[in-house]
Amino acid sequence: MEKRNFTAALLMAFVVIAIILCLFAFPHAGLQAALRGVSIWWDVLFPALFPFFVISEIMLGFGIVHFFGTLLDPMMRPVFRIPGIGGFVVAMGFAAGYPVGAKLTGQLWTQKLVNREEGERLVAFTTSSDPIFLIGAVSIGFFHDASLAIILAVAHYGGSLMIGLMMRFHGKKSRPTKQKSASQGWIWKRAFESMHDARMSDGRSIGTLLSQSVLQSVNLIFVVGGLVVFFSVALEVLTQAKVMNAIYMLIDSLLRFTGLPLELSQAVMNGLFEVTIGAKAAGNAPAALALSSKVAIGAFILSWGGLSVHAQIVSLLSHTNLRYMPFLISRFIHALLSAAIVIIFWEPLQVFRDAKTVFMPQYDPTSPVLSYLRLLLPMSGTVILAAFTVIAGLFAAYSLLRLVYEKVGGTR
Repeated sequence: MEKRNFTAALLMAFVVIAIILCLFAFPHAGLQAALRGVSIWWDVLFPALFPFFVISEIMLGFGIVHFFGTLLDPMMRPVFRIPGIGGFVVAMGFAAGYPVGAKLTGQLWTQKLVNREEGERLVAFTTSSDPIFLIGAVSIGFFHDASLAIILAVAHYGGSLMIGLMMRFHGKKSRPTKQKSASQGWIWKRAFESMHDARMSDGRSIGTLLSQSVLQSVNLIFVVGGLVVFFSVALEVLTQAKVMNAIYMLIDSLLRFTGLPLELSQAVMNGLFEVTIGAKAAGNAPAALALSSKVAIGAFILSWGGLSVHAQIVSLLSHTNLRYMPFLISRFIHALLSAAIVIIFWEPLQVFRDAKTVFMPQYDPTSPVLSYLRLLLPMSGTVILAAFTVIAGLFAAYSLLRLVYEKVGGTR
């Protein structure tokens, strides 16, 4: 065994043993944390993610992903250096939230539709919160202010697009994956032919496809729930054992350096482990604190995702050769960018808070399934449309600059 792998395994074993000892020392706190984790999984994650897991499996089997891949290839490659099929992952990732983007990327890698570098760019770009959780749970449920949804959405999804542009320089020497097409004709014709070829290659009947999609999605949603419960318990028992005091001191120093209130250190600590617990702590911070500071920390937590989401991503990509380090770095940069966007644009965006939108959701925590289903299309559709409008604008700017460059004598 390599020395680096042995050191990592030894460290992991030490952490697991420490958590087990803390569980024996604080069984009641561990039980309460586990119950909170199960509640988060059942009330928020299950209704938000399970339908998308099933739908994504069915769409892959029917070849719809390949259809969109052929259509979007001319736009996605020059802007983000990912195949057009990644456009479908972007849409699903923004609509369903983490970890759907990683799940789809792993499937594309398995089908050899993306290589390692393209997959790493795609996962870094598409790992984001879903709009219903951001608006319904965070803005309304935690901060009790629906008008904050606009600021959080601009910071979070704007940061995602910036990460996508930054990651295009990742793996500059890697060769792009070629888009397979049945012919060289009209792009719509090629898209339909790609969809047909993918469907024929899959070969499963509708009944088999549906049953396998549900079965695989159930297995995956239980993995997600287990990780949420584990990290909720780990954070609680380690906090009770005062093991996290050193990290609290580091967080206090960073907050003091940035000028943010020290009272938000608890929210940051919770958010480092689990995004839902951290966002709730930010929203429930003392009312005397500046709202802009609490929202900036909330945006930071949403974009970081928490170690629970990181573990979900690692588990979903364990069968691939995609590396964790590029994802980790991109999450940290995304978190900093989102918090900075909130602080910088807080005052200019106040005008949008005064304009109440007619489609602002009324999130009902007692009926999460109906709330998600009722708000799914308008909220997710708005975010997807805005994202692809920005991508189309970037592609138009790229095309214009390329045309000007060629006119003045450039080669490419």
